[in-house]
Amino acid sequence: MSAIACYEAQGDQASLATAINEGFDAGLTANQIKEALSQLYAYTGFPRSLNALGTLQKVMEQRGEVEIGTESTPLPSNYDALKQGTEVQTKLSGQPFDYKFCPAEDYYLKAHLFGDIFARDLLTHADRELVTVSALAGLEGVEPQLAAHVRGARNMGLTDAQLLAIPKVLQERVGKMEAHRVAVAIQQLGISDSANDHLASDIYVQDYVDLKSNWRRGEPNTAYAQYFIGNSYLAPYDGGMVNVTFEPGCRNNWHIHHKQVQVLVCVYGRGWYQEWGKPAVKLEPGVIIEIPEGVKHWHGAAKDSWMQHLTYHKDVQEGASNEWLEPVTDDQYGTLK
Repeated sequence: MSAIACYEAQGDQASLATAINEGFDAGLTANQIKEALSQLYAYTGFPRSLNALGTLQKVMEQRGEVEIGTESTPLPSNYDALKQGTEVQTKLSGQPFDYKFCPAEDYYLKAHLFGDIFARDLLTHADRELVTVSALAGLEGVEPQLAAHVRGARNMGLTDAQLLAIPKVLQERVGKMEAHRVAVAIQQLGISDSANDHLASDIYVQDYVDLKSNWRRGEPNTAYAQYFIGNSYLAPYDGGMVNVTFEPGCRNNWHIHHKQVQVLVCVYGRGWYQEWGKPAVKLEPGVIIEIPEGVKHWHGAAKDSWMQHLTYHKDVQEGASNEWLEPVTDDQYGTLK
């Protein structure tokens, strides 16, 4: 449910469809998912909610048979949404709350969100706060609301263990930044374990280029900095493979590999590879370059993009070496488009 809510908030319909399918496989009913996506219009807006409900409908049509689940219990004729919603909001907030600056919105929150929507018993109040926390984790600039709803989730019955599971699920299913946001809010509440503390740390965030890449940035490439224009980073892996990260505009000097063949596998961002006397080749995720022994060449990032490539050597002979040559000048680099 966390992944479903987060992808709804981000408007990522393809990933949402995958998460919905996984939700059905895990035992969620159509009405439970529908209820979560309907509730989220109050947090992410009608367009995102309606688009997500359309994705749910398509998934249900593609799957053919899904468990629909029970319907919400009808409310009594004398149900007082404002009274009940005020009680729910007070429990969630931990104290009475009146938004005197905008009485109309205060009424909508109490009577409609916490009165009408929270009264529907397809999801528990704790479930609804899990949905809200997971959705807010997918949005930038709503950290105060996220922190408030993490507290609210605890007040509504989510255990510390259940709260700690949210960033772990988001890290696995959605992304690093989403996990980081929730982990910070949980840590601020005084809830701690080693995994959450790691996800909340600045070091965790800083070890990635921009949190969209799945490849670690690694350590500054100080040993070879003299052969690079701009900053590069190295993250070694088992088997002799290394991930090299180039900041925008960074490139290495012209160089030659003697008695060995170098292989580049671009995994993130955009960049360039060029052999002496030949046009430059664009590097994009999935592009593989096999550099023949003895060929003068260079590689690096585009002006406006980070670039990461894996690299390793094959056909390595005795006495293999690298010969570093002159830099790629600004004039040469500046012509690339």
